[in-house]
This record gives sequence, structure tokens and C-alpha cells, in this order.
Amino acid sequence: MHRSHRLKKNEQFQAVFQRGSSAANKQFVLYTARQEGQAAFRAGISVSKKIGNAVIRNRVKRLIREAVARLEPVIPTGVDLVIIARPGVELMSLEAIEQSLLHVMKRAKVIKQAPVHNGRRG
Repeated sequence: MHRSHRLKKNEQFQAVFQRGSSAANKQFVLYTARQEGQAAFRAGISVSKKIGNAVIRNRVKRLIREAVARLEPVIPTGVDLVIIARPGVELMSLEAIEQSLLHVMKRAKVIKQAPVHNGRRG
């Protein structure tokens, strides 16, 4: 996931929370908001201290960013996403995180079809 595709500022997160809708599963809460005229999607990640110490939280954020990068071909442009990790996600593998994000994105009606997965990204 490219740096320009990230939500960083509190105002950006708050705009998604206020204007968007949410969906959840056991591992994630996903807030989505449409942004007309935006060239790409943007994503913000929130991992609370309930997940673990700073080392664990940063590892979880890296894994979520990589999972979003793998799902990038199926995420439509013009949408802002805020991904909130729930406790238990720190025990998951990258593949499990990717599948869980795919599930919650389908529930939120962000994506329609499953991606064609042809191995690792390089």
C-alpha cells in the first residue's frame, strides 16, 4: 500500500467515521466513506493498546498494510477505509488477516467478487 493511499490525520479519520458506514467481523471493524473524484482508495489503520505493546501493534499494522496491498486490485477507487483491529488479530498470519479483511470488505459491500490470487506480490 503506497504512502499516498494512507489516511494519517485525525480529521481524515473523523470524516470517515461521521460520513461513512461500518461493518464488522470478529477481527476487524471497517468504516467506509465514498470520496468522489478521488484517483485511488485511501486506508487508515487503528490498532489499540488492548492488542499488545508497541512492537506487537506495529507488527499488526505492517501485516494489515501488506494484506491491503494484496487486495488492492479489487478495492475500488474513490473510497476511504478505516480498519480497526480487534484483540486476537495479533495471533493471526498474513494470509488469515487477508481473508478476514476480504470477508469484512464483502460485508461492507466495498468489493463484490473474490480476487484472483496468483501467488506472491514482488
